[in-house]
Amino acid sequence: MMKQTALPLPRRVVLRGLTAGAALLTAPGIVGRARAQAGDAIRLGAPFHRTGIGASYGRWYERTANAALKVINDRGGINGLPVELIVEDDGTDPKRGVEVIEKFATEYKVDAVFGHLFSHVVAACAPRVGELKMPYFLCSEGHALAAGSFNRYCFQPSITDVKSQIRSMGPWIAANLGKKVALVYPDYAFGYDHRDNMTAAIEAQGGKIVASIAIPPTETSFTRYLPRIPFDTEVIYHVMVGPSVLTFVKELGEHLGSKRPEIFGFIDSLEAVDMNQPQLAFLEGTYFWEAMPRYAQPDQTDFDKFYRAQIGIDENGAAVGDRKDVSTYSHMFCVWETLFAMKQAMEMADYRGPAQKIAMLEAMESITGFAESNEFPQGAKIFNGRTHQSFGHQYVSKFEGGRLNVLHKTSIEDTFYPDETDYTKMSF
Repeated sequence: MMKQTALPLPRRVVLRGLTAGAALLTAPGIVGRARAQAGDAIRLGAPFHRTGIGASYGRWYERTANAALKVINDRGGINGLPVELIVEDDGTDPKRGVEVIEKFATEYKVDAVFGHLFSHVVAACAPRVGELKMPYFLCSEGHALAAGSFNRYCFQPSITDVKSQIRSMGPWIAANLGKKVALVYPDYAFGYDHRDNMTAAIEAQGGKIVASIAIPPTETSFTRYLPRIPFDTEVIYHVMVGPSVLTFVKELGEHLGSKRPEIFGFIDSLEAVDMNQPQLAFLEGTYFWEAMPRYAQPDQTDFDKFYRAQIGIDENGAAVGDRKDVSTYSHMFCVWETLFAMKQAMEMADYRGPAQKIAMLEAMESITGFAESNEFPQGAKIFNGRTHQSFGHQYVSKFEGGRLNVLHKTSIEDTFYPDETDYTKMSF
């Protein structure tokens, strides 16, 4: 899917800030000895998708977390304590994900866990973190948390959920592209969020879903699904994930030819893919949702510049010096921002260990939002402490000349929906 330029790492990686910005790889035995020194550091478990269908995301999530951790430790850590990152590969697999959560709790005894993306893994892990009473900070986009399906230990402070994204995108699609919409989405929880919420959004605008096509995320060829798109379709709405997203987009173009309907995709379909290539020329003039614009825009903020520089990303969203090593730019900011959100809550609670766990979680619930800054470069957010969910800006971008140019930025208010739960009424 993309060129792998990162050096292979051991399965367990510990990045320690014992000196300014220091990073070291530690064997499991040394991890155990370090853990025995209570209060000497804050330890965060990171179950990243190093393998499986989420591998491209996991690699960039890990790279982003390392960069954010360096900034935090260079500034003195959290409450004067260095912060360690302990990484385990969950294989983008629900069963393995739960095993890793248990390992973080029982073997590493981490202070909190963060970084899960794929919603089927999140759905499996959330009940277990509640049983283990482990603070769990999601870097996903599923709506299950805000819908009340999880527990008081689960938070999503730095990325919006699918429901809020579509609530702001649906009216724009209906008003600008068409009202007869064919949905193409992955056949698991994340895809169902898109199906259900986009159906509701289009119907609310007087439109109609003319096809609803679910595709297994492990599929490698899509030609047998595409004929199900009706001839009277005005808009094809696509969101695909996994290692074959480029194949999906290429085969979609071959199937449609030059006389195609409007196309609106979520950038998930092309995350980590170099868009400036001949195979994607048919996407010229199509539209995408982005959470954070991959390509630096004319009004690029200093915060975005800082963020790119710390991770090593150029103005096209690729690794500096390798334009083919394309980042998962529209999602990985969540890892960066979540670390700073956790830091804020821990500092509010003067967190130094498990004795301050509940105080830290209550501090997180009391936060009402985050200002756009180096710590929150994607933009300002409103955080709902009752539902544990953040709300932020969304972007509509148009594919032009091999890059994405932002056409429309929603307000945060466009993404609001009524509360569906109140976690503060649950016990810890």
